[in-house]
Amino acid sequence: QVQLVESGGGSVLAGGSLTLSCAASGYTYSDICMGWFRQAPGKQREGVATMDSDGTPTYAEFVKGRFTISKDNAKNTLYLQINSLKPEDTGMYYCAADPRPRLGIDLGIAEMTFRYWGQGTQVTVSL
Repeated sequence: QVQLVESGGGSVLAGGSLTLSCAASGYTYSDICMGWFRQAPGKQREGVATMDSDGTPTYAEFVKGRFTISKDNAKNTLYLQINSLKPEDTGMYYCAADPRPRLGIDLGIAEMTFRYWGQGTQVTVSL
Protein backbone atom coordinates (compact mmCIF):
# COMPACT_ATOMS: atom_id res chain seq x y z
CA GLN A 1 0.00 0.00 0.00
CA VAL A 2 1.44 3.33 -1.08
CA GLN A 3 1.44 6.04 1.55
CA LEU A 4 1.88 9.70 0.69
CA VAL A 5 2.48 12.38 3.30
CA GLU A 6 2.54 16.03 2.28
CA SER A 7 4.16 18.87 4.19
CA GLY A 8 5.35 22.41 3.65
CA GLY A 9 2.11 24.30 3.31
CA GLY A 10 1.40 27.46 5.21
CA SER A 11 0.20 31.04 5.14
CA VAL A 12 2.25 33.43 3.04
CA LEU A 13 1.95 36.86 1.55
CA ALA A 14 1.43 37.32 -2.16
CA GLY A 15 4.73 37.23 -3.98
CA GLY A 16 6.25 34.79 -1.55
CA SER A 17 7.43 31.24 -2.10
CA LEU A 18 6.79 27.81 -0.67
CA THR A 19 8.19 24.35 -1.20
CA LEU A 20 5.80 21.48 -0.71
CA SER A 21 7.09 17.98 -0.03
CA CYS A 22 5.50 14.59 -0.47
CA ALA A 23 7.15 11.62 1.19
CA ALA A 24 6.20 8.34 -0.43
CA SER A 25 6.52 4.93 1.16
CA GLY A 26 5.22 1.41 0.94
CA TYR A 27 5.58 0.82 -2.78
CA THR A 28 7.76 -1.51 -4.80
CA TYR A 29 6.70 -0.44 -8.26
CA SER A 30 9.54 0.08 -10.69
CA ASP A 31 7.53 2.75 -12.47
CA ILE A 32 5.43 5.32 -10.72
CA CYS A 33 3.97 8.56 -11.92
CA MET A 34 3.53 11.19 -9.19
CA GLY A 35 1.97 14.58 -9.16
CA TRP A 36 0.41 17.52 -7.40
CA PHE A 37 -3.23 18.53 -7.51
CA ARG A 38 -4.96 21.37 -5.74
CA GLN A 39 -8.47 22.27 -4.66
CA ALA A 40 -9.45 25.86 -4.06
CA PRO A 41 -12.41 26.66 -1.81
CA GLY A 42 -15.65 25.95 -3.65
CA LYS A 43 -13.90 24.57 -6.71
CA GLN A 44 -13.08 21.17 -8.12
CA ARG A 45 -9.69 19.64 -7.64
CA GLU A 46 -7.35 20.34 -10.55
CA GLY A 47 -4.03 19.05 -11.76
CA VAL A 48 -1.01 21.25 -11.13
CA ALA A 49 2.03 19.24 -12.18
CA THR A 50 3.15 15.65 -12.59
CA MET A 51 6.42 13.82 -13.00
CA ASP A 52 6.89 10.63 -14.99
CA SER A 53 9.17 7.83 -13.84
CA ASP A 54 11.91 9.11 -16.13
CA GLY A 55 11.71 12.58 -14.63
CA THR A 56 9.67 14.21 -17.40
CA PRO A 57 7.47 16.95 -15.93
CA THR A 58 4.07 18.10 -17.08
CA TYR A 59 2.58 21.38 -15.92
CA ALA A 60 -0.84 22.90 -16.07
CA GLU A 61 -0.86 25.99 -18.25
CA PHE A 62 -1.80 28.24 -15.39
CA VAL A 63 1.35 27.49 -13.35
CA LYS A 64 4.07 27.48 -15.94
CA GLY A 65 6.99 29.63 -14.98
CA ARG A 66 6.05 29.82 -11.30
CA PHE A 67 5.87 26.18 -10.21
CA THR A 68 8.64 23.60 -10.41
CA ILE A 69 8.12 19.93 -9.73
CA SER A 70 11.09 17.76 -8.77
CA LYS A 71 11.82 14.43 -7.17
CA ASP A 72 14.56 12.99 -5.00
CA ASN A 73 14.51 9.29 -5.81
CA ALA A 74 16.90 8.44 -2.99
CA LYS A 75 14.47 9.93 -0.49
CA ASN A 76 11.30 8.88 -2.34
CA THR A 77 10.16 12.45 -2.01
CA LEU A 78 8.34 14.64 -4.51
CA TYR A 79 8.59 18.43 -4.30
CA LEU A 80 6.68 21.40 -5.62
CA GLN A 81 8.45 24.74 -5.55
CA ILE A 82 5.96 27.59 -5.85
CA ASN A 83 7.21 31.11 -6.54
CA SER A 84 5.42 34.43 -6.91
CA LEU A 85 2.42 33.12 -5.02
CA LYS A 86 -0.95 34.69 -5.78
CA PRO A 87 -4.13 34.72 -3.70
CA GLU A 88 -5.73 32.47 -6.32
CA ASP A 89 -3.13 29.81 -5.47
CA THR A 90 -4.87 29.35 -2.13
CA GLY A 91 -6.16 25.84 -1.59
CA MET A 92 -5.41 22.35 -0.41
CA TYR A 93 -2.53 20.79 -2.28
CA TYR A 94 -2.58 17.02 -2.69
CA CYS A 95 0.13 14.61 -3.69
CA ALA A 96 -0.93 11.68 -5.86
CA ALA A 97 0.74 8.61 -7.31
CA ASP A 98 -0.10 5.86 -9.75
CA PRO A 99 1.93 2.78 -10.72
CA ARG A 100 2.55 3.61 -14.35
CA PRO A 101 5.59 5.04 -16.13
CA ARG A 102 4.08 8.25 -17.44
CA LEU A 103 1.08 10.54 -17.19
CA GLY A 104 -0.13 9.50 -20.63
CA ILE A 105 -3.21 11.70 -20.72
CA ASP A 106 -4.11 15.35 -20.48
CA LEU A 107 -3.41 16.67 -16.98
CA GLY A 108 -6.80 18.33 -16.97
CA ILE A 109 -8.55 14.97 -16.88
CA ALA A 110 -5.92 12.94 -15.04
CA GLU A 111 -7.22 13.17 -11.50
CA MET A 112 -9.37 10.04 -11.57
CA THR A 113 -6.51 7.96 -12.96
CA PHE A 114 -4.33 8.35 -9.87
CA ARG A 115 -4.74 5.52 -7.41
CA TYR A 116 -3.03 6.85 -4.30
CA TRP A 117 -3.54 10.17 -2.55
CA GLY A 118 -2.15 12.01 0.43
CA GLN A 119 -4.19 13.95 2.95
CA GLY A 120 -3.15 17.33 1.58
CA THR A 121 -1.34 20.39 2.84
CA GLN A 122 -3.01 23.79 3.01
CA VAL A 123 -1.61 26.81 1.20
CA THR A 124 -3.08 30.21 2.00
CA VAL A 125 -1.93 33.32 0.16
CA SER A 126 -2.99 36.75 1.32
CA LEU A 127 -2.38 40.27 0.05
